[in-house]
Amino acid sequence: MEETYKPSVVESRWQKTWDDNEVFRVSEDPDKPKFYVLEMFPYPSGKLHMGHVRNYSIGDALARYKRMTGHNVLHPMGWDAFGLPAENAAIENKTHPAVWTYANIEAMRKQFKRLGFSYDWSREIATCHPKYYRWEQKMFLDMLKKGLAYKKTSLVNWCPHDQTVLANEQVENGCCWRCGTEVVQQELDQWFLKITDYAEELLTGHDELGGWPEPVLTMQKNWIGKSYGSEIQFELEGLDDSITVFTTRPDTLFGATFMSVAPEHPLMKRLCAGKDNEGEVLAFVDRIAKQDKFKRTADDMEKEGIFTGGYAVNPANGRRIPIYAANFVLYEYGTGAVMAVPAHDQRDFEFATKYGIEKVVVIQPNGDALDASTMDCAYTDAGTMVNSGPFDGTPNEEGKAKVTEWLAERSVGKQTINYRLRDWGISRQRFWGCPVPVIYCQDCGTVPVPDEDLPVVLPEDVVITGQDGSPLAHVDKFVNCTCPQCGKPAKRDTDTFDTFVESSWYMLRYCSPRFEEGPVDPDKVKYWMPVDQYIGGIEHAVMHLIYFRFWNKIMRDLGYITGDEPAKNLLTQGMVTLETYRTEDGTWLYPEEVKKTPDGVFHLESGKPAQVGRVEKMSKSKHNVVEPNPLIERLGADTVRLFSLFAAPPDKDCQWDDESVEGCHRFLNRFWKLVQRNADLFGKAPTLNVAKLGKEAKALRRKTHLMSQRATDDIERRFQYNTAIAAMMELLNDAQSFKPKSEQDQAVLVETLTMMVKLLSPMAPHICEELWQSTGHEGMLLDQAWPDVDESALQAESIHVGVQVNGKIRAELELPADSTDDQLEQAAKENEAVQRHLTKPIRKVIVIRRGDRNLVNIVAK
Repeated sequence: MEETYKPSVVESRWQKTWDDNEVFRVSEDPDKPKFYVLEMFPYPSGKLHMGHVRNYSIGDALARYKRMTGHNVLHPMGWDAFGLPAENAAIENKTHPAVWTYANIEAMRKQFKRLGFSYDWSREIATCHPKYYRWEQKMFLDMLKKGLAYKKTSLVNWCPHDQTVLANEQVENGCCWRCGTEVVQQELDQWFLKITDYAEELLTGHDELGGWPEPVLTMQKNWIGKSYGSEIQFELEGLDDSITVFTTRPDTLFGATFMSVAPEHPLMKRLCAGKDNEGEVLAFVDRIAKQDKFKRTADDMEKEGIFTGGYAVNPANGRRIPIYAANFVLYEYGTGAVMAVPAHDQRDFEFATKYGIEKVVVIQPNGDALDASTMDCAYTDAGTMVNSGPFDGTPNEEGKAKVTEWLAERSVGKQTINYRLRDWGISRQRFWGCPVPVIYCQDCGTVPVPDEDLPVVLPEDVVITGQDGSPLAHVDKFVNCTCPQCGKPAKRDTDTFDTFVESSWYMLRYCSPRFEEGPVDPDKVKYWMPVDQYIGGIEHAVMHLIYFRFWNKIMRDLGYITGDEPAKNLLTQGMVTLETYRTEDGTWLYPEEVKKTPDGVFHLESGKPAQVGRVEKMSKSKHNVVEPNPLIERLGADTVRLFSLFAAPPDKDCQWDDESVEGCHRFLNRFWKLVQRNADLFGKAPTLNVAKLGKEAKALRRKTHLMSQRATDDIERRFQYNTAIAAMMELLNDAQSFKPKSEQDQAVLVETLTMMVKLLSPMAPHICEELWQSTGHEGMLLDQAWPDVDESALQAESIHVGVQVNGKIRAELELPADSTDDQLEQAAKENEAVQRHLTKPIRKVIVIRRGDRNLVNIVAK
């Protein structure tokens, strides 16, 4: 064994051994329970950051633990490789996105291997490879045949200069983020998937997801947004048309005094056409439509609107109500229009107050009557209907059904269920994505690409300029083709899929990544799926994780798989955070550019004081990032892994702390030295004979098995790696101070060190594998069984009892472990130190049992 712990030597040796022997390659084994652990795969940006390290360390520790507990573990890795960053890099470097992407994959694969993660690299996938996206093209065509995929005209953000569609997040201050050109709204034909057909199942499916965090399920429920209510038709004045609204409060219909409509609503131009403020309305519509849709609906977003010049007619009372374009109404949600009842909805109240719109009270509370002219907020509680024609005097909860029935009798309304969820728009006018497998023929119309012609492959000899729209539209040999039905000249669709498509089914492809007869091998999917533990950030709760579940159900209904849900359990790991630093002029500084002293924090280059900002999520834009590579080179991968797991519970944010990282390295050094110092005991110590153990040896053995029990529970049930590691650190202190006086003492120490090597190995695998081998054991450590707990060793001969008198500790006692509560109380009362503080009569005695550490609390008065 090396006298000095040298991480680079140890880690490179074991990484090569694992790689050369394909130790983590796995296949189906019906004789073992399977365990499928999956972390959300990364975008190949070229560099891992500490957020990656933490996420993948959590998954790797679990995978290694499950292997040692006898499971057949599938732990795959791949690359979410399509997307705009590669396209932007191609524009900047005048190269093909594939060159940049595959170079980054190569770099990141090396980083993953340098961290010693236990991936089955034989299953590696890259979503940009035609052998992968071929199958999502096939599944899209299957959906098209079943009516689950369709094309319709939709308003989009359009950059006139680059001739491309922009997502909301790509519009900055109303301009294209790439070229700065002002963005306009334009109607385009877009492909959609009917995720709304699965809205109800996506909700009821939550019953199967008992292992998912409640906040994620709540976010999904809110995003899907199931509401029971009424659809009501409002005729439009002067137009042979109507607007349908959905409301959960039909009982307030008589109080609707205006209508709020989404700026993107198709009727908007007709509503303001020929009106005096037509230009002003269209300018408002254009400005609001460019804003982020999530921010528009936020509670703290300023509510803006403009009168369109149009009017609707309230079907309940014939009232002529003005129609406003409002920033907080989205066309994608509901019907894109809202009946506004300012007296009984706070948002409508604020809007009406701002724009001087009348308020009418139609629900009176039981008590003091409301006066609309003096109200300072909307009344939203229960009450009695007033100013509501035939429904006056009706309790409003009863009124909801009665008004709906009344509207249905007049054919202007009906009871319905509404979902906030809208169909998934998957069209992107980009190059670096999966091509839509559709051909357009003048005679035959929209023609699916035949299965035998899949995949439709992205061309390789393309120079992407970032201008003139989709690059595919300018590649003649791609666009121009022959209609597969009539043989006449035709054109290919030049859109590509949203990259969320690739990440919606990758978990299934991992089960049989080289299968050539379909997207998945059904038998292998049946063995491995569902994922037993999925790990990723909570920020994916309402996008990826909904699409992830939706696509699983689609593949089930297409006959490829049988399961309803893709993952049994979900862990949403916390973020890695760090302080932010700036110069006096506001320039962001990297941590290595500042120096901390007792007098403050200073910019190394200028020597001037640096501004210390908030602790925030590590972000390249704010320079508060720590690159793992230099740390790995200096301290080793095991140290970096150990800190990532030790710094905080996995679902909580983890604040980066250089001192704690160094502390983890010191712990590993101490562990290495202790095992090395006692290496000659392994293989020499006699068989353990518990009957011959002294008090100190029994105490160490008890702590060892308690630690094993705690670590197993922490990892298995709660993912609390941090507390498991803390228990091992505490046990290391005990083991270091233990001085064997006999051969049986030596046997106890060997047992302790052996169990520690095993228990620590999922978190710090390289050092533990090295210690296992160097102490004479055969076979790899990761193939050894997880330690069993000897229940008899957990029994203590004595227990610690603290004695309080009026809240202050007055004595510390060691008493037999089988002492009763009465015996603990009696011993406490008889203690001389306690008696000196009992100057007043005892009012009550409380005995608290806490395993080894117990408390007798005496209250004297």
